[in-house]
Amino acid sequence: MLSCKVPVSWLSVVILATAVAIADANANANANSYANSRAHCQSSTAEPLEGCAAGTILVSPTHKDAQFQTIQSAVLSLDETTPATILVLSGTYIEQINVTRSGPLTLLGEVAEGGGGGGGGGKNSVTVQFSAANVNVSYTDNAFTSVLTVAPTLEASLTGSGPTGYPVPAGTPFGNKDFRVYNVDFRNVFAAASVGPSLAVSVSYANAGFYHAGFYSWQDTVYIGKLGNAYFYDNTIAGQTDFFYGFGTAFIQNSSIAMRGCGGGVTAWKGTNTTTFSNRYGVYIADSTLAQENSTLVASLAGQCFLGRPWNSQHRSVFMKTYMDASINSAGYKAWAVSNDPAVSRVVPNVTIMAEYESYGPGWNSTGRIAGNVTTVYTKEDQVNKYASPLAVFMSETGNQPYVSWIDEQFL
Repeated sequence: MLSCKVPVSWLSVVILATAVAIADANANANANSYANSRAHCQSSTAEPLEGCAAGTILVSPTHKDAQFQTIQSAVLSLDETTPATILVLSGTYIEQINVTRSGPLTLLGEVAEGGGGGGGGGKNSVTVQFSAANVNVSYTDNAFTSVLTVAPTLEASLTGSGPTGYPVPAGTPFGNKDFRVYNVDFRNVFAAASVGPSLAVSVSYANAGFYHAGFYSWQDTVYIGKLGNAYFYDNTIAGQTDFFYGFGTAFIQNSSIAMRGCGGGVTAWKGTNTTTFSNRYGVYIADSTLAQENSTLVASLAGQCFLGRPWNSQHRSVFMKTYMDASINSAGYKAWAVSNDPAVSRVVPNVTIMAEYESYGPGWNSTGRIAGNVTTVYTKEDQVNKYASPLAVFMSETGNQPYVSWIDEQFL
């Protein structure tokens, strides 16, 4: 009888590949199980907690079984570390939400029809609304205007001013390591115009994932502060002036970026060099759309909107495979002088990164990008790979990667 000896090295590869395939299958099964369970909990029924995990807290100003009438009161009822889920029934909640606890926390917005998946911002039945803007220094810091804040302390959330922002004290603890929101819209309704910083969400020293959610304001809509990580999937994010800004890391995927006119730039990242490790701090927008919220304004605003401007020289933002309407300026990004001195630029070669990869639509203009001499256009996949996915950019507070355990694996 003939014998066949299989090389040990080849056999090891087969065993490893099989183990990886089994692990991936198990992970997908767990993700699907969680998604189904979450969708069942979010579905509108006469008994809203039916199908929810044991211990889920119900919030509603009117339902007879609600434990709390406001989201913030439900958050404040929790201890520091125990994982918790809050189901919010349909309605408009006029309040500010502050999450300081370190324990995992999930906010589920009730979904009136078809379960808890999809829809994105603007189609949700749960809205958290507040009115505040830092106009003429009416507040000591922009942080006080935010509808939703996720940070361990007030000082951790302060934005400060200028290129370096607020000097968060050394030794500040990291806050929530796994905060998730599904199907909730957050609206700062101070004014229907860009009149001053008016945040919809602020995340600092914390990890936050937002799924099928919405964030609406006019100026500084999204702030991701120092050591903040935020992942946005199937969101609507609306603003007019610098409506993505901060020092941390944000990844926006499969989302609608709704411009409410033109002001400053879409991104105004500050970047930071306050750590000792090489970092990937920045804002990354992938597989999304960048268009005027009111499409009738596109013709009158043709070529007037910029992709971003550098708040300091360590600005890093990259648009990847994103549709852009005709309101985008042919140059893409624009430079920004220090203290309005045109002789001192904030754009430093090989430090400031304002880039695109495979942009498309009427707002993409290869000739204009080259002539503007500000935007970096990546033409090869290996140039953009280091920014192309959550796995590539998110880091722990000490710089370790990969760091995505806090992201719903259904969307990775």
